[in-house]
Amino acid sequence: MMEGNVLKTKDVYLKTLKFVWLKLALGGAVLLFALVTLFPFVWLGSLGSGSGIVIALTIWFVLVGCVYGFLQRYFGYMIKAGHVAMVTTAVTTGSLPEDQLGAAKEMVSERFLTANVYFAVDRLVSGAVSQLQKGLQKIDDLLGKIPGVSFLVSFAQVFVHIALNYVDECCLGYTFLHKDQSAFKSAADGVVIYFQNWKKLLKDAAVMTLAVMVISFLAWLLPFIIFSGLFALLHIHWMFAALLSIMVAVIIKSAFVDSFLMVRMMVSYMEVAPSTELTFDLYAKLCKLSDKFKSLFDKGQQEQQQYGNAQM
Repeated sequence: MMEGNVLKTKDVYLKTLKFVWLKLALGGAVLLFALVTLFPFVWLGSLGSGSGIVIALTIWFVLVGCVYGFLQRYFGYMIKAGHVAMVTTAVTTGSLPEDQLGAAKEMVSERFLTANVYFAVDRLVSGAVSQLQKGLQKIDDLLGKIPGVSFLVSFAQVFVHIALNYVDECCLGYTFLHKDQSAFKSAADGVVIYFQNWKKLLKDAAVMTLAVMVISFLAWLLPFIIFSGLFALLHIHWMFAALLSIMVAVIIKSAFVDSFLMVRMMVSYMEVAPSTELTFDLYAKLCKLSDKFKSLFDKGQQEQQQYGNAQM
């Protein structure tokens, strides 16, 4: 249940900026690595023929991508989990602890016990949502004909895709509210709650998704203009400027835009989650549409009894 003062999206976002800066720092580390390794690869590419620059560019991009993936795998996911924990706390209690980083670490460790459990839950939720996205028309049929959704599914899949990107954070946030049951079961419940409140949550996301597209384009365009001018003076191939610009855009979007949208979606989600009565026949229907959701649901059912005994 909601307690204390009800915080708006902007308030929650500003109060949890520490996690946004951590995400930016992580992206900045990748960008620094990309810049440091750029010039050796430019030099190596210039030694070859016309295809030399393309080969050097490909190797450089793959190397940077591997470093980015490694950092996201071992640091980015945990930063996100901590951010979700603090957003959930802020939305449901109206306040935040002074030591947010310490409190977030404690909440994540207590709820998921190990990082592997968190990764397993997150991947199953993300996989389930991705599969359910492909069956949106079927889900619409199951939940009843909602005016406008069929049109949205047919002509604006990109908006739905952007909106559903934040479902896993909403569901992970729901797991922090129900410590009396398995994290897998709470996450499965969270997915069901999302789809039971499809109409409201998708409406709240509609305007934001349009903003994401515009901001993402600007986040790429401005760095591209700057890098292109600088690299032209240094006689560096424009393709490096394009790829660096994409990296900058991804870093800015991930740190600032995605964080704000995550908070906005979680605020909307937490407003409806406490009052939502779970429709139990929907579990079976979603299991038929997604084997990932079925795995999440089955895992929750298997663990629930032993988890409940451990809490006694």
